Amino acid sequence: MHKRETLKIVLITIAVLAVIVINALILTKREPDILDIPETPEATKPVPDFSAYTDVKEKKSAFFDYLRPEVEKQNAYLLTLRHYIQTLYRKALNEEPLTDDDISRLEWLQTEYRVKAEQPLTSRLLALLHKIDILPAELVLVQAANESAWGTSRFARKGYNFFGIWCFVKGCGFVPGKRNAGATHEVAKFPSLSRATYTYMRNLNRHDAYTDLREIRERLRANQIPITGVALAEGLMNYSERGAAYVDELQTMIRFNQEFLTE
Repeated sequence: MHKRETLKIVLITIAVLAVIVINALILTKREPDILDIPETPEATKPVPDFSAYTDVKEKKSAFFDYLRPEVEKQNAYLLTLRHYIQTLYRKALNEEPLTDDDISRLEWLQTEYRVKAEQPLTSRLLALLHKIDILPAELVLVQAANESAWGTSRFARKGYNFFGIWCFVKGCGFVPGKRNAGATHEVAKFPSLSRATYTYMRNLNRHDAYTDLREIRERLRANQIPITGVALAEGLMNYSERGAAYVDELQTMIRFNQEFLTE
């Protein structure tokens, strides 16, 4: 009887401790934040075998259908950030103080999008609005097709890298088979399609090489003209060593694949 009572006490104690631990985890779990980079449900699943398609039209449809939800999710995220920054800008114009959370988020955005912190607040916010904006899905999709050979490259299949993104830390990705002697870059490997797409969009939105793209986009917005893939492709001259020929190819792909690019 004594042993049975002891066992009962032990089990009750374990149950109480389990409840305490679970409650502690619930209470300490961070609430979702506006800055949280979105992940789609399909983002970590294996990349489909696009090489298995024998019908070209079916292959194109499958490829664009696979990537489109991710592109739309990341663009929605960028618009959410824009609206938030616009709110901060209105506060700044009205000389309203920013909250501690606002300041913390602003610091993260400045670092993430390479905006100099020593500028006046309104200048920093305008700089962020210049950089944080959508990229037309049609442009993202055809670039992914171009850079990944329609999803059949090993970088896309094994590392979700549909965009030919490089990295420069040893072991950060795949060593290209045709890398020049003395070169140290690798082709980046990502844990998910979401992270790869986010990194690609952030690259176009912050890197100095794509200043032209951002200026084209800003002019279109200012004049209330639709932001199209054909227009923004003009700002991708530096994405490839092929320069103008690369831009022409992307624009041709957009025009030629319209039936697959629209849902």
